[in-house]
Amino acid sequence: MLADRLPEDWKRELRTVLASPSFLELERFVAEERESATVFPSEEDLFAAFRLTPYQDVKVLLLGQDPYHGPGQAHGLAFSVQPGVPPPPSLVNIFKELESDLKLPRPKDGSLIPWAKQGVLLLNAVLTVRQAEPNSHAGHGWEDFTDEVIRAVSAKSEPVVFLLWGRYAQKKKKLIDAKRHVVLEGTHPSPLSASNGFFGSQPFSKVNKALRDKGREPVDWRLPA
Repeated sequence: MLADRLPEDWKRELRTVLASPSFLELERFVAEERESATVFPSEEDLFAAFRLTPYQDVKVLLLGQDPYHGPGQAHGLAFSVQPGVPPPPSLVNIFKELESDLKLPRPKDGSLIPWAKQGVLLLNAVLTVRQAEPNSHAGHGWEDFTDEVIRAVSAKSEPVVFLLWGRYAQKKKKLIDAKRHVVLEGTHPSPLSASNGFFGSQPFSKVNKALRDKGREPVDWRLPA
């Protein structure tokens, strides 16, 4: 069962959606897909974002849409690829902006695990995908689950910074209590849109300023170079 792999702290926060007909149907769908096709990420990595970023530690939520659909890429963290895997185009653009914004050296690979361990929840709206078929698992129940994740983070008493890149992510703004938390919206880093507002947007320094303004520790965005 999918829920068996979710850490206990997150299970408590998400118990209502985990017991819903939508989630039970999702479990059946993903099990059938894994039997008939290659599905990413692996079962072991499915809930990596939740394992690396406990509920009580979340201070930033960065929302992606769909896992990478190439072999060896997706490992349960939005925008991140497994250590040693070359960064895909969107992640290359993220690293370009990181370098420009904070004058940090370009990372040697595409793993964002150090961010996750500091309280940056790297959440995709859909958590699985068929190999070579982007968005193939959209509309099968993951959105109900991850919407509830966003609501649960919004319910935290400590202020959180929500980073929403692109129109898809920005539609989730309605799930967030913007009076208590900070919502930063921006252009998606994909090659199709990065030059239309992502480059030069300084999202990393803006997140850290928002955290400091709320009395929280900033994120150390450095990655192994």
